[in-house]
Amino acid sequence: MPPLPPLLGMRRASTDQSGDTAPDGSAALEGVLEGVLESASESTSGSAPEGVSESAAEGASADVLDDALGDAELLAARAALAQGRWQAARSLLLHTGEDWDRRGHRITVLAGEPYAAAWAGEWLLAEPASADAATLHALALVQRALRGKEDADRAREACRTAAPLAPADPTPWLGLLLLARTLGPESALLHAFAELRERHPEHHHGHHLLVARLAERPQGGRAESHEVYDLAERAAAEAPADSPLAVLPVVAYAERYRVLAATGLAPADPACSGHWSGPRARAILRAAFDWWLEWEHDEHPRRHTDLNHLAFAMSSAGRPAEAAALFQRIGRHATPAPWSYPHRDARQAFGAARRRALGGVCPEP
Repeated sequence: MPPLPPLLGMRRASTDQSGDTAPDGSAALEGVLEGVLESASESTSGSAPEGVSESAAEGASADVLDDALGDAELLAARAALAQGRWQAARSLLLHTGEDWDRRGHRITVLAGEPYAAAWAGEWLLAEPASADAATLHALALVQRALRGKEDADRAREACRTAAPLAPADPTPWLGLLLLARTLGPESALLHAFAELRERHPEHHHGHHLLVARLAERPQGGRAESHEVYDLAERAAAEAPADSPLAVLPVVAYAERYRVLAATGLAPADPACSGHWSGPRARAILRAAFDWWLEWEHDEHPRRHTDLNHLAFAMSSAGRPAEAAALFQRIGRHATPAPWSYPHRDARQAFGAARRRALGGVCPEP
């Protein structure tokens, strides 16, 4: 079994295994929850909370699972790309610059458009030396390969061709990581992650992909003892204090629950699983929630991914007040993971958990 990638350094203090709220965060927590309770009262009287549409409050809007996650510029460029106007994607990526998390997010979403490979190929013919065109074309082939409509080796070769055109860019390696997550051996996963992390040590999407795959390794020892938890906590500790990787241990717990539930080792209803009731899980949830209270990043392109994982965990752990605060921030931007875990309808699961939290009804144990 290949070893885990080295994640050295301890910039953030280790998680307090007690799971108690940090004293410095108590006042902020009270303020947030007070506002949530007021909004929840409004929602139960028939009106949606401020800043949230009626359709979002009902959890049934048609675009609730859109992977663009509210990025208006990305939405416009994707719509133009769908019509064959690749110049909008060109302009978007030019202005994205070296914001690697945003670049990876935007290229991945653009690449998911059904005809992205064709239009990116046309762009590449017009500008053969364009790293943006080559990377978008490579990620589009990756998405097609993941859907079973493209040869995986061709997609890998396209990523390897794009990488030297912008050596500092981790995005071609993100493409290889996406492929390895589903279609490759673990050695390919670890190699792609090492290359990606060398270019951007805090790469958000890359860490999520690594954790999702490593959560599938067999478990040894106690219920709360798994190497994916150790890796996620080390990554969070190594990152700067304001890094969204602080939420990665919560992601690791959700991915491990997916594996356990899919194999029948945990109930299909996460609220009945007890997965978030142990001391380590409680400490991780508290640390991540306290981080959110102090460091919430409205500008991070994948912030809704973190918010959804936190809301899922708080809902499953029977903490409706904290979950309500998170649902207020999420609004209509639900994400398929983790609400679909293990085999649920993500939109329905999100809507039910949101109504339960904002209605002040605690989930049954």
